[in-house]
Amino acid sequence: VGADYVTDLALLKIDVKHDLPYAEMGNSDDIIIGEWVIALGNPFGLFEINAEPIVTVGVVSAVNQDFGRQVSDRVYQDMIQTDAAVNGGNSGGPLVNSLGEVIGVNTWIISGSQNTTANIGLNFAIPINRVKRIIRDLKQYGAVNRRFWTGLEVDNLNPLVARFLGIRRTDGVIVTNVEKGSPARRAGIRAGDVITAINGQPVHNTDDVWAVIENEDAKVGDILKLKIYRSGRTFTTDLRLEEPPAR
Repeated sequence: VGADYVTDLALLKIDVKHDLPYAEMGNSDDIIIGEWVIALGNPFGLFEINAEPIVTVGVVSAVNQDFGRQVSDRVYQDMIQTDAAVNGGNSGGPLVNSLGEVIGVNTWIISGSQNTTANIGLNFAIPINRVKRIIRDLKQYGAVNRRFWTGLEVDNLNPLVARFLGIRRTDGVIVTNVEKGSPARRAGIRAGDVITAINGQPVHNTDDVWAVIENEDAKVGDILKLKIYRSGRTFTTDLRLEEPPAR
């Protein structure tokens, strides 16, 4: 149906004449650190020996592990970390909880060395709630829609501009324009505001803005939390990314 290179996910359609067994999807927002999990897959092609998946067991070691954009241009964010062994061939297999619900898709490991793929207990899965969002886009568009609209224009805030505007700080980017009827306008953002952080990540210039957006793999429907400085006070507002309007 479609594939998304950035998240390393694909949606497949199987044409069959009878019903197939399937696994229920869980809610990855309900994951508790320390709960038991099971990883299924085909490490090193061992499935070919007895035509059955290989099962490993462990616990959830951590959640919301963010690694940003990799050299491969894939983005690993909000990852579930587990010590259930994941090896070559496990990628794409399910991570399930004790109820048999799929809570993640096994994707990535940290081996501790560039010269080996040995498992050292640092294994990561894409949370199933994120997978569900990707699936919706793949089903509807055949790809993930990353063309979004904010109605926001920003520029670098240098000492000269800050002094001209009477602003006492030079870190962040200054909002130069907010389109009428835009997501930015609805978020209460005004021209002259200074954005100092996005999703908790400091912003010093416009390059930082795009770096954060790329690392977050932002797309239509996502919400960015902006930290804004205005008239001597700092506050946070939610900016929803929307479809670009028809021109």
